[in-house]
Amino acid sequence: MARIPGVAIIWFALAGVGLVGTWWFNVAFVLESGGADYFGAWFANAATSSASVDLLVVAVAAAIFMIVEGARLGWAKWVWALVVLSAVTAIAFTFPLFLALRAVSLSRRAAPPVE
Repeated sequence: MARIPGVAIIWFALAGVGLVGTWWFNVAFVLESGGADYFGAWFANAATSSASVDLLVVAVAAAIFMIVEGARLGWAKWVWALVVLSAVTAIAFTFPLFLALRAVSLSRRAAPPVE
């Protein structure tokens, strides 16, 4: 069995940090405000507006990359699940997860067959 490449381990770790880190603050926001005007809070001031636009542009670019690269890798039927999951979890989780799965897949394709 092929080893998991080191870079994939880093991507998996970042996916975990992305999921826990974003949801820590999402839950805190809901507990503090009852979840009222969540998307309005994204644009509450110039600093959050800048971060929100930055995140949205990166999220769209990542989604396009995941769809195109996923199709190239033969994942066209399920890669859409990661794009949808991005909207309900966090792109900070799904994009590193995609990159980890991609690294594992590319490593296995490059590895010589085991006899």
